[in-house]
Amino acid sequence: MSDINFDPKNILDSYRQAFAPVLKAQQEGVKILDRVGHYHYSVAGDYLEWSLAQAKAVLDAKTPAEYVTKQVELTTALSEKLRARAQEFATLASDAQTTIADTFKVAAKVA
Repeated sequence: MSDINFDPKNILDSYRQAFAPVLKAQQEGVKILDRVGHYHYSVAGDYLEWSLAQAKAVLDAKTPAEYVTKQVELTTALSEKLRARAQEFATLASDAQTTIADTFKVAAKVA
């Protein structure tokens, strides 16, 4: 009969090495979801500010021409903010794609 030593530390280490890429991918995924959540929150904040400013413009306008002028200013400011947010989203998506690709490359090297 052979004498086999049961060493739980070796078994746990092999599991850690085997599942390390999966854990890393999950961590990166959660970071990406967090950034996307913050992004959406920022966009919602921009729309909220715009809608409140629109309501204030309605109440503050003395003439229809003044109201239209204020509305054009607010809409132009919102479009600039949204253009910047679109650029931010493109950067966010590019960073996410790079991070995930790097994570999978490391996982492929380990496997």
